[in-house]
Amino acid sequence: MGKQVWKPGNMLYPLPAVMVSTADLEGESNILTVAWAGTVCTNPPMAYISVRPERYSYHMIDESGEFVINLTTEKLARAADYCGVRSGRDVDKWKDCSLTKERASVLKYAPVIAESPVNIECRVAKREKLGSHHMFLAEVMAVQADESYLDEKGRFDLNRTGLLAYSHGEYMGLGKKLGTFGYSVRKKRRRANKTHRIR
Repeated sequence: MGKQVWKPGNMLYPLPAVMVSTADLEGESNILTVAWAGTVCTNPPMAYISVRPERYSYHMIDESGEFVINLTTEKLARAADYCGVRSGRDVDKWKDCSLTKERASVLKYAPVIAESPVNIECRVAKREKLGSHHMFLAEVMAVQADESYLDEKGRFDLNRTGLLAYSHGEYMGLGKKLGTFGYSVRKKRRRANKTHRIR
């Protein structure tokens, strides 16, 4: 079978469906769900989100210069969808989704979502007006991780949280593990020869 050629568009999937929490200088807060989000740098740690200027939360991020990227899970799928299709102008998303607002550890205005297993506290470093979306490039100031997902050695087992992804209009669980980083080039261990010679 051949392939169709389509007009230019965003077909880079799957994507993280994250809930972004933010607030203005008066303390009015909101949650919006975005799929245009990602990592851009390790040192210093930096992330980005892209938001339409007409979104209710846009002025909050622009005004306070803060937002929190809250990772979503299968348990949070309904809340993630609701916060993406309802506007904070009309509803209280915290109340409607039974989400708990807590203070960030570093940020002054933007709260974290307590039910999220990971909260990435971000401070805006730069705003790029790209077209339909404006990109907020931000420095990661702190990360909060749910202690209930620590293993017996004290390491955070992120993949046990039931992470959620967004792919072409659908929310998906990440499914089973297929390999680990570098497994394609890792040398296989030789099995010890357990055959004993008969004397």
